[in-house]
Amino acid sequence: MYFFVQVKRRGSPRRATIYERFQAAHLSIRFSSQSAIVLLLLHTFSFTSVANWQSTLTKDPPGNFPELRPLHATYRFGWSGLTAATGEVQFTKPSQDRLQFEGTGRTISFVRALWKLDVNYRALANAETLRPVETRQTENYRAKKIATQLTFTNNGVIRARTEGQGSAVDTKTRDFSFPNLFDLDSAMLYLRSQPLRDRSIHRVVVYPATSAYLATVTVLGREKISVRAGNYAAIKIDLQLNRIGKKLDLEPHRKFRRATVWVSDDNDRILLRIEAQVFVGTVFAELQSIHFDGPNRNAGVTGFHEHSMLDVIQEPILRARAAQAEDGRDDGTD
Repeated sequence: MYFFVQVKRRGSPRRATIYERFQAAHLSIRFSSQSAIVLLLLHTFSFTSVANWQSTLTKDPPGNFPELRPLHATYRFGWSGLTAATGEVQFTKPSQDRLQFEGTGRTISFVRALWKLDVNYRALANAETLRPVETRQTENYRAKKIATQLTFTNNGVIRARTEGQGSAVDTKTRDFSFPNLFDLDSAMLYLRSQPLRDRSIHRVVVYPATSAYLATVTVLGREKISVRAGNYAAIKIDLQLNRIGKKLDLEPHRKFRRATVWVSDDNDRILLRIEAQVFVGTVFAELQSIHFDGPNRNAGVTGFHEHSMLDVIQEPILRARAAQAEDGRDDGTD
């Protein structure tokens, strides 16, 4: 028995048999099956990629490197050698189990006339685990104010962000679930605690303000560097960032390409300079001055200069006393 259907062809119409129809259906089923297999493979590959980058995260506990001393430092920020902003950072240990960063920053000179910005920042971290506890940041622009608060737990972060001016204020809250997150400061504290051997690689997840990023930190080596604060032996580091999407897939950062970071190769490991390649070119941050509240742990370290405020104040006094003593010896007096 035959079933007849109309098939387009030149000349007289031809009737397709049920066998031919079965062949067409079989090809259609094969194509659909292949498409499904491809989609399944793509989904599996995507899931595997998500699982793969998570498996590469650094899981080492905080190292036994000496804890950062309380300090006060100033930095300058800009591009092409031009200073566009300045900032001050203070690091303290307000209690036995807390470490605290406080910072302020502002645009200066003609840049401020074009883009007014004042920033206040405060971050708390657990002194034992070096994990973040809370971060607060306020950005004051010419026409609006943005306040961001991050509250960290073992399982993620809760972000509250308020934006506006006067009565036109809008607050949005967002949860991001991912274990063992860092903010910028706690990530720095954790990484400086590690051995930082040449060619070593560390991967951590940071949540600076509004999104999570996979930070890949590679130690390139050791070299000498000169900054406004002095000459230092330094550890040279490469930094790359990938944005983490809602489904924990990695995405390229839209504005940041990569950065080179120098930290002092001594018992403090202070941030000396950053050169970042961003969408507008290369920008920098550089240490301008620093003083410590604790004793000098770097006595005898080659290439290190202790720039404490106490030293700055005492230096002319000590020189005057030395000159007086020399004059006394010349006069034959005690």
